[in-house]
Formats: sequence, structure tokens, C-alpha cells
Amino acid sequence: MADVVKVSDAIAQFLKEKEIKHVFGIIGSANSHIFDSITNLGYTEIICVHHEQAATMAMQTYFRVSGKVTAAIITAGGGSVNGITGVLSAWADSIPGIVISGQENKRFIEKMKGMRMWGIQGFDSSGMVKEITKFSTMVMDPKKALYELEKGYFISQDTRPGPVWIDYPMDIQGSRVPKEDLKHFNIPKKKKVPSLNKEMNNIFDLISKAKRPVFWLGNGIRLSKAENLIEDLLDKIPFPTLFSWAGIDMLDTDHPLNYGRPGVYGTRAANLVIQNSDLVISIGNRMSILMIGYEQSEFAREAKIVQIDIDQTELEKTKSMVDISFNCDAGDFITNLVSYLEQQKISITQPYEWYETCNGYRNRYPFIGPEHEDKNGFINSYKFMDQISNYLKKDQIVVTDMGTGLLSGHQALRIKQGQRLMTSTGLGEMGYGLPGAIGASFARNKGEVLCLNCDGGMMMNLQEIQTLVHHQLPIKLFIFNNDGYLMIKHTQKNLFGGRYSGTNKSSGVSCPDFSKLSAAFNISYYSIRTWEDFHNVIPKIQEYVGPVICDVFTDPEQFFHPKQSIAIQKDGTIVSPPLEDLSPLLDREVLEEEMVIDLHPKSKGLK
Repeated sequence: MADVVKVSDAIAQFLKEKEIKHVFGIIGSANSHIFDSITNLGYTEIICVHHEQAATMAMQTYFRVSGKVTAAIITAGGGSVNGITGVLSAWADSIPGIVISGQENKRFIEKMKGMRMWGIQGFDSSGMVKEITKFSTMVMDPKKALYELEKGYFISQDTRPGPVWIDYPMDIQGSRVPKEDLKHFNIPKKKKVPSLNKEMNNIFDLISKAKRPVFWLGNGIRLSKAENLIEDLLDKIPFPTLFSWAGIDMLDTDHPLNYGRPGVYGTRAANLVIQNSDLVISIGNRMSILMIGYEQSEFAREAKIVQIDIDQTELEKTKSMVDISFNCDAGDFITNLVSYLEQQKISITQPYEWYETCNGYRNRYPFIGPEHEDKNGFINSYKFMDQISNYLKKDQIVVTDMGTGLLSGHQALRIKQGQRLMTSTGLGEMGYGLPGAIGASFARNKGEVLCLNCDGGMMMNLQEIQTLVHHQLPIKLFIFNNDGYLMIKHTQKNLFGGRYSGTNKSSGVSCPDFSKLSAAFNISYYSIRTWEDFHNVIPKIQEYVGPVICDVFTDPEQFFHPKQSIAIQKDGTIVSPPLEDLSPLLDREVLEEEMVIDLHPKSKGLK
């Protein structure tokens, strides 16, 4: 008699075979077979969150920390829709993951063609997410149930990673199939890594002529599992090096060749370095608007630009400003470049004059400047990030939400090798911090995570406090309490003269007393209002075993500086100065002195 297997059991067995120890999800009738099979097998633990959005966000940071693909198990209808934000976020940040969704019975889905909906929750969720996944399908044949899952698992990690979505109707989940009838996906043979020696000739020609070269390294290097090659690269080619926000933690902040983080909200020194360069070699960095500024033509305008990216569409996006592009894996490129230098016995010396110029920028414009002084009796969030850097443990994981945690954290935190800093850099959705911290903690077997959140972001996924309490996760949850949506308040100041709408208590939105909320969740609570509080409280929090909430009261009117500002002209048009001319603006003579290239015409008339 043929050995028969239930489809949901086959799904559970697949997770075990892939050594997926944790998945995130919420039970519903449409995914109940899958929940039961996973639980019954006993290998994979389902971390039950309180909103599907949290499941797909936790799925991301689990991979970021562990390097292992995991899954979100969600149900039909509203459950599917709730998970989409985290899926889009994973898509934007190139994070692999498997969304396994439950669905109404097959016969109701089939009859749904041409009508709005047959049952209660049934709609084609896999069709809805095709634009934000690498692969999505609804399994209508039980014999292909495992095939589609195996295919999705492979595709999620192949070339540029990303999420996949597999939708299983209830009756498909419950079907029994002879084992021998289950179809399997055959993994394609891995393509041979092409030799880039010819291209390296062109690269070396640019390198040999460059007087002000920089490396600009992005998260594509980590996704190719090549971050260990960075130090070797810099030993062979000791160029000033900059990092995208998603790649900040790949090299010590204090490394002598690390000159910071350029961008619209970049550090002043880093922006001066990249804007005055004559050669930019960008590896695994998609060069988004957040990184290069609002006008492509103004970015590194006297530099030859080389871009290496595994995704051809990213190269198409920037082709008007890039001189040489390579469509290849970041790790393969670095390996080829280092190998080429060794084969050709080429030794590249440090461009000392340029090196000294960059050192001057770094010394004159540290992460913390005069614009970050405490005001109005509040702690400045940038100074907070600078000081808490001294208390980070050697293997500390830091997850940020948007707003204060993101901007101040990614500009001012000092990161050492072994520490991690992560957030949603592509989609930038509020509410990411807490679910992200939960995923990161489970990736370290309930390890410690420092979560930098804010009052507005907390309200997006507040329910997940119960998840960390339930599992007693050692997550240190800092809430920057600044009366609402500080980032948007800045926008309203610039565009509408400070007319606030929906951004703080007086204009329509408010947040609760988090000390009382902590009591309701039975979680330890601290608060910081002064530097005395800071130095008293932080050691206690870092020593505490278990979850903690700490309110950090910051100025509701604090600016995020430095940044590329925008201005409205009399005719209503919006303009912004070039990337090197960050707000608060330097004196024009000072800026002109700092520029190796000519001052941009836009900058000349600004004060």
C-alpha cells in the first residue's frame, strides 16, 4: 500500500528539513491545518504575534540576524492583507522570506472568477502581491503543494533576494497524497561565476587616474555573504570608504578608512567626501534618492561613477549618471577585483593628499556637532545615541523604528565589529521597530535586542508588547517621547509655515502614558529626562534580564540635523541645495573653502 501524506504535514516536514526553527504567524480557520501539522511535528515553533504585519516584519530581521530564511504563516482575507506591509518592506530591502497563507476551499476560489467574492474571506491574495514578491502562487493541485514551496524557497534566495508568497486553500492543506505522487522542484545548476578580468582593466584604468577615489558599500555585500571580504579589499585598495544606511554595521565606525554615511540625512563629513570625489565605486548599493539626493545630476558631479549591482533594473535607474556598470553579485565583484590585483601584481598606494582632506572633514565635522546641543530642558536624541554607544555590548543588536530612532540612530550611533544595526531602509514604515526586535531576538535564541522606537511608531504595533512579555524576551525598548510625529512636523514647518495637522496632541493625534501602559502589560519601566537619569538608568537596563520599557523624553521641537533641506520659491516650486550643502548651512566662505570642486550655483545665493 502506498505511503500517504497529508499536505499540511508535508509543509511542516519541509520546514524541519530546512532547519527552520521559528516561524511567525496568527491562527485562523484557513491556515488551521498548517498550524496543527507544524505543532504536531514539534520541530518548528510558531511564534504567535498579534497582527500579521508583525509576523512579516519579524520574518525579516530573523533573516538579517541569522542568515536563515524563515516564514510567516497567515490566514485568508484580512489576515493576508494585514501581512502585506511587511512583505513590501522585505521586497524593498531585498530580504528573503516565505509567506504561507491559508485560503478558502478550492471550489469557492474557482467559482469566484467574474464575481467579487463567493465566501467570506476568499480572494486571490497571491495575485494581489505579484508586484511585491519574487514569486507568488495559489496551489490548486495537492500533488504540487511541495513543489511550489520548494520552488519559492529557492527563488527567494536566488540572485537578488526577496519574499515569496504561497497560498494554500483549506481543502488542499487537508488533502492526502501518495508520497510518490508529490512533485519536487529541481534546483537549477548554479551558473559559473564569470571572469571579470576584461572589465577589471577598465576599473583599474579609472583607479590609476583617480586622485580623490571613494568606495561606497551597501547591504548587497552582506546579502552575498561577503562582508568578511571588506577588510581584505581595503588592505589591497586603501580608499576612503562610505556606507549606505543598510550597510553601516559592516565595518567599525572608528576604522581609519570609514568616513561615514552620506545621504539626504547623511553626516556632513561623509557628504563632503563623496561630493568632492573624482571616482565613486559603488558596490551592492542601489543608490536611492535617500542616498544620492533629489537631483541625480548634482551627485558627485565631477566623479566617474562605477556601480555594481546584482539587479539590472537598479543599473537602469541610474544609467544617466553612471560611467561603468556591472550586473553581478557584490561578493563576486570584490573577489574578482582582489584576485585581479594579485594576478597582475598591482599595488595601490593610499592617495595621501586626498586622505588628509577626508581626515580634515571628519575632524571638523564629527557626528555630534554644535547643532546637537540640548535645548529647552530636554536631552538631544543625537547626543543620546552618541552616549548610549558607550554602553552597547560587544554583540549588541540594535533595531530602530522610523523617526527619531532611525534618523538620530543611523547618523550618530557608533558601531563596532560584531554589533548590528538594522531597520526598514527601503519602505520606511512606522511600526517596524518592535516586531523587528522580536524577530531579531528569536534569531539569537531569545537573545538581547536594543530597540529604538518613538511614541508615534509604538502606536502602530503596540500589541506586540504582549508578544515580548509572553516569551519574556530580553528586549530593551526605548521610546523617544516627543509628542507625536516629529519628522512630519519638520515637513509641515518647511512647507506650510509651521501649521500642524495630525502630527501632535494639539493638532489631532496623541499617545498614551507609557508608564501606565507598562503596568498594564506587567513590564518593567524606566524613564530618562536628564543626563543624570541617563547615567543612572542605562547600566540598570543593560544588566536587567527580561523585557524593559524606557521613556526618553526629548524636545518636541528638536530638528534633525544635518540634512538636505528643501525650500519653497515665490512661484511655488520646491528646490533643494546639492548634497554637500546640508542644513544648518555653513557660512558660504567656509563651504567654498571645504570644496575641492567648484561651489554649485545653487549654493552661492543661500545663507
